[in-house]
Amino acid sequence: MSSTKATKARAIAATLAVVGFWAASGVATADPAPAPAPAPKTTIDANGTFKVGTDVAPGTYTSAGPITDGVCSWKRSNGEGVVDNAMTKKPQVVQIDPTDTTFTTRDCQPWQLTDCSQGCAPTTASPGNILGQLGSFLAPRLGGPPPVGPPPPPSPGG
Repeated sequence: MSSTKATKARAIAATLAVVGFWAASGVATADPAPAPAPAPKTTIDANGTFKVGTDVAPGTYTSAGPITDGVCSWKRSNGEGVVDNAMTKKPQVVQIDPTDTTFTTRDCQPWQLTDCSQGCAPTTASPGNILGQLGSFLAPRLGGPPPVGPPPPPSPGG
């Protein structure tokens, strides 16, 4: 082989070796599978808005009521707006549905997913109970007890 042909052959061989090394180093290796997302929580122990199905599992939750002497507030929402909500000083039972998008809580004792197969009576609020709670809340701020009974009849002559 002439020296020119030998030089060309060496150059081609060197080029092929470099290309082969480069191609081999670029071979993709399988990345380890990403860790699965954590399961939604079944206890809510902080204020915040939680995504149903991602942050918190759907189901029936109970709370012992507000922290300290405050008011516990919570709200269930779906894609269209508020489904249910409350502000209370009493223990609560809330059914978070799979169709809810978020659950928001503020100043409540921890919420715990509860098996209600043996019965978890939801707290019922009649209009009278709600008005009584409102009166109890407003009375000290307005300087007296809420009125009781019907208003007095109008005085004759004006």
